[in-house]
Amino acid sequence: MTAQILLIDEDAAERRSMKAAIEAHGHAVHVADTAHTAIDTFRRLREQIGVIVVDASSPEGLQSGLLGVLAEVNPGVPVIVATAEGATETALDAVRSGAFDFLVKPFAPERLSGAVEAALKIHRSTLHGRTPRRARSGAVSFADIVAASAAMSRVVELGRRAAQSTIPVMLEGEAGVGKELVARAIHAASDRSSRPFVTVNCQAISPAQFGDILFGDSLHAGTEGPAAGKFAEAEGGTLFIEEISELPAAAQVRLLDAVQTGELTRNGQGQSSKTNVRLVLATNKDLIEEVKSGRFREDLYYRLNVFPITIPALRRRKEDIPHLVRAFVERFSLEQRLPRTLQVESSAIALLTAFDWPGNTRQLENAIFRAVVLAEGGSLTEGDFPQIAAQVSGHRAGMHAREATEVRDESSPVARVQAALAERTATFANPPAPSPSTTFGTTTTGNVIISTDEAGNVRKLAEIEEELIRFALKFYRGQMSQVARKLGIGRSTLYRKLKDYGIDPDDPQKDAA
Repeated sequence: MTAQILLIDEDAAERRSMKAAIEAHGHAVHVADTAHTAIDTFRRLREQIGVIVVDASSPEGLQSGLLGVLAEVNPGVPVIVATAEGATETALDAVRSGAFDFLVKPFAPERLSGAVEAALKIHRSTLHGRTPRRARSGAVSFADIVAASAAMSRVVELGRRAAQSTIPVMLEGEAGVGKELVARAIHAASDRSSRPFVTVNCQAISPAQFGDILFGDSLHAGTEGPAAGKFAEAEGGTLFIEEISELPAAAQVRLLDAVQTGELTRNGQGQSSKTNVRLVLATNKDLIEEVKSGRFREDLYYRLNVFPITIPALRRRKEDIPHLVRAFVERFSLEQRLPRTLQVESSAIALLTAFDWPGNTRQLENAIFRAVVLAEGGSLTEGDFPQIAAQVSGHRAGMHAREATEVRDESSPVARVQAALAERTATFANPPAPSPSTTFGTTTTGNVIISTDEAGNVRKLAEIEEELIRFALKFYRGQMSQVARKLGIGRSTLYRKLKDYGIDPDDPQKDAA
């Protein structure tokens, strides 16, 4: 079946190559050499385009907010992102922003056409009465939030408390952790639940549009009244502002004035009006750092950061993953009108739980949705998650290979730790005399990670991981490349974990073990 594909790539030769590969399968391809041209084309053909392919290996390819703007135009169209080899962070940013799939160059034409066909199957399913999954709407309660972990239970508890007041709430956390879900639950549990819940994403708005979209500065064509901005739409209800850190300086001043005075002033109107809006804000950046750098107003920060709630990354609450998987499978099985809900084999649950999910819950949701739509049997297996399986097995294989090599090297960290563990085992039978101090690098327990707590229970994996990272930072004197290589993780993953554990990446030895 012929479909229309939008291809965004500034490189003419690459455009011709990918265009030919897609057209070989009978599809029509619209090409754009800039993000601006692509957005104009997509707005014009929003109902005809079935898949978007974006080249992110160039500066124009994945400029900030592009995927967000595409999703605003039509959230039901899947996006495939092509990245350069080694551009891991670009691929992760794409996944966090809701990309359906990503390809790493160089890739075979068959890989591109296969990704396009899978994405088209996804898109066709959205045209048969299914609400696009990225545009969640309707009432959401705290009962809809999976909170099997202690961390998410705390988020739900704080959310319930916040719902009982009208003070601003600041939702912090990485992209894809579910900040909008929590915001909707807060609104639904408040006394404003019968009033509008309005969302606006600052990352998807150009600086010139903020006045119109937020405050309603422009006039309606043919009228004398101001256009209804988001504040006016949310009157009496809740305004959810995503990525508040991207708010331009001029808009920050006006938002501060609205929060302080409870009045809204429209540029060019010469008068102000009372506003009754409850604010819920969201950010995936450290706003304190934004304040220190001068990109965010300090007075506005303290006005908005009244009730902060930090939503943990999915890798920090893996107890939630099996419950999320089953909830998503049940929901998508129903939406796809399957005769019965698909089952999920335990091996698939184990695979999904082993993955770190850099795109968090949004990435997991996308993976489950894809697997349900493409499933051919009555249950989901490891084979229904080929990309996840490749990354998990590849990581494990690499780790095992490195460990096998390093164990043979008696001077390697792995060999040293294993020798120290053997020493520790011996000390249980013959404990040494107490020493007034512990010297780093000796065979005492100072450089051994203990696996049980004082009660004899196995310690949490996150605690042991944090100790190992701190130990490695000191062992390799803060050489980040060497620390990442020896731990068997990428530098970006290492920096992310440093942030998780509150370790200063600019002075890692300060926080080392």
